[in-house]
Amino acid sequence: MFGNILVHIPTELPVRAVVNGSISFALSTGAHLDVVAIGYERTIIPLLALGMAAVTSVFEVEEARALERAKAALHAFDLQARNAGISYTSRAMSAIPADARRIICASARVHDMTIVTQPQSGYDSYDNLIPREILLQAGKPVLYLPYICHSAFSIRRVGICWDGSRRAARALHDAMPLLCKADALTIIATTAPDKIPAESSTACLWEYLAKSGLPAKVISLPTSRSAQRALLSLAADESLDLLVMGGYGRSPLQERLLGAAAGHMLRAINIPILMSH
Repeated sequence: MFGNILVHIPTELPVRAVVNGSISFALSTGAHLDVVAIGYERTIIPLLALGMAAVTSVFEVEEARALERAKAALHAFDLQARNAGISYTSRAMSAIPADARRIICASARVHDMTIVTQPQSGYDSYDNLIPREILLQAGKPVLYLPYICHSAFSIRRVGICWDGSRRAARALHDAMPLLCKADALTIIATTAPDKIPAESSTACLWEYLAKSGLPAKVISLPTSRSAQRALLSLAADESLDLLVMGGYGRSPLQERLLGAAAGHMLRAINIPILMSH
């Protein structure tokens, strides 16, 4: 059950997607949101060239500016959240990037899930690295909201990416509270049948879901095009609202979708994805 959700509000990237998505998620699930915005302190100064008083002054100014960026990012959320009447707390803070990573990842470990914005190309911002770090460090599922999507979060039609691996199983079970609320489930076979252990095949998953009162259909991901384009096309054809998949697995789909550099993960996805590592 997703009762307590951590929401990361970016301070250097557009916030509309995560604001709309997290609030609508809370409205549809009744979850409480703990919302955090961290302004990044980036000042680099030649300490030996300045007196201690000057150094302290520069750092204080940068800290104040970073905190103001965090407060400004939270303002948009606070306005909509109050109007929506959801249960939430919000916190604005400033930190150097390394501390920001430590703080947000540690907080994610004591929440049921974290909601973040999809990394955005063309921006040189630590906001693009935080989502990756949470997935790797939190030990909890992460819901990625695409920055191009400004509509309410929906879980009517959900796709489950399946290759029989531990990570895919972890994502499946982490997403179960959402799967139980969905109107239709689609198992997406991302690996050739002969590459999946017979005991964790798509047929076994279909049977497991059926026994849980969750009927699903099975579709194999086409191999005639790139895995990324194939997945996007399939999601559009099936009118999927959400994808569930394991993060950083060894299947061809995940290798191509996420790429060798984790900073490029999910950049092309245009629907929400729930990932577990």
